[in-house]
Amino acid sequence: MSEVTAEMIERGRGLDPRTATRKRRLGARVREARERLTTSDTGRRCADIELLRAYMDMRSRSAPVAIMLIQTMALLALFWVPPDRVAVWAAAAFASLLLCYWTARRLAKQDDARVTVKDWRTRFVATELVHGAVWACFAAMIAGGKNPDAHTLIIVMLLVSSAFNTMVTATIPAAVYAAIAPSSVAVVAYLVYVNHGGEPLIVPLAMVAAAQLFFFGLARRFHQLASESLFFRAEKNELIAELEQAKANSDEARRRAEEANLAKSRFLATMSHELRTPLNAILGFSEVLKGELFGPHAVASYRDYSNDIHSSGQHLLMLINEILDLSRVEAGRYELKEESVSLVGIAQDCRHLLKLRAEKRDIHLVETVEPSLPRIWADERALRQVVLNLLTNAIKFTPQGGQVSLKVGWTSAGGQYIAITDTGPGIPEEEIAVVMSPFGRGSLAQKNADEGSGLGLPIVKGLIDLHGGQFLLKSRVREGTQAVVIFPPQRVMNALPKFETPGDDPARRPAA
Repeated sequence: MSEVTAEMIERGRGLDPRTATRKRRLGARVREARERLTTSDTGRRCADIELLRAYMDMRSRSAPVAIMLIQTMALLALFWVPPDRVAVWAAAAFASLLLCYWTARRLAKQDDARVTVKDWRTRFVATELVHGAVWACFAAMIAGGKNPDAHTLIIVMLLVSSAFNTMVTATIPAAVYAAIAPSSVAVVAYLVYVNHGGEPLIVPLAMVAAAQLFFFGLARRFHQLASESLFFRAEKNELIAELEQAKANSDEARRRAEEANLAKSRFLATMSHELRTPLNAILGFSEVLKGELFGPHAVASYRDYSNDIHSSGQHLLMLINEILDLSRVEAGRYELKEESVSLVGIAQDCRHLLKLRAEKRDIHLVETVEPSLPRIWADERALRQVVLNLLTNAIKFTPQGGQVSLKVGWTSAGGQYIAITDTGPGIPEEEIAVVMSPFGRGSLAQKNADEGSGLGLPIVKGLIDLHGGQFLLKSRVREGTQAVVIFPPQRVMNALPKFETPGDDPARRPAA
């Protein structure tokens, strides 16, 4: 057998939940601080990079539409502007569009780790400002034609270009402002001074102002929605990563617990054999000394010593058996040898065995059994151990002159139950979980009763769980305790109907 070391026991315990929670929160704060230090506004570097790449993608995919828009505006401008001036503007527009497209494509070649958010945002804003200035030159070019009817084309140009640039650069609000502001200023200046009398055109100015405010608000809303979507996705990814890490930790903890449980099982299996072998000799020789089989003792105290040795050995043997039973139940290796048994008969046998112990303590045993209870399908040895443990506890914790009640009957669901009630000191409600745990003993039990191993109730619960039943423990301080064991209806063996062979018709039977 391999030696069980302190390191193996410590590994089997796994990570303390409080320590794991504290480390997880500390890691989250470190990540948030790192994000704030490596970005400019949103507080999350990954989200800022995603917004930059969204702008890059929109600018790249919108290049054909932008080319068509420039061509359309150039053709319309030919009605008021000479072709050579239109060609110069179209060339400048294509060059500024190519600059925006080339800058966006450069970002696609960069890794996220090498991207500086503020620098790239500044580059995009600068290129969009150049592109917007070119569109402002369109308004100046039309105004230079000195045609008072051209303001309609200028307003249409402003609205179309502003809408298009808003959709393309919405993920970077500063780029939206840079793309729209120059042409807006040029159009406003044209509308203010286009009238010969120097009076501005109020209606077009109001329309232009309202349109620009609408586009600015729309761009801001698009940016907010995109940012929230990226933040939610980042949080989802973080949660998934934490869940994966938690699963890995739980798998590791389970593996260590299985190793520790295997080491415990090997230890108990080996130690049970190593302890029982000398313990049998101790019990045998102490019984010989106690019975004075080879003659009376010269000193009367030797008889008392041999009695103490024998009782101590029996207590140790009982403790070893209880530990082994509990370990087998917890490991799921307790095999039930099920057969047809009578719950009433087992309860009466256990009461008869403990009757003498109860009489010594002047405790009155009361038995109440419902008549004609059918047998159940269960492990007889396990049921005897359950009833003996509960009756022993009831007698042990009941003061002299008290009463212990044993009741067996039907449940409302069609199962059977056995209830053992005592008039002992009771168990405080907050200590119910303690007494149900291995080696757990209540405070009142430690003061008012004999020493025990604290394994009786956990063994009872484990054996009842193997039978698919329920174990309930109810108690009130200074009133007593009630332990109820419930067996499901599936284990009750009801009477089977009479079997009739095929063709057996009662009407055809001969009369007696």
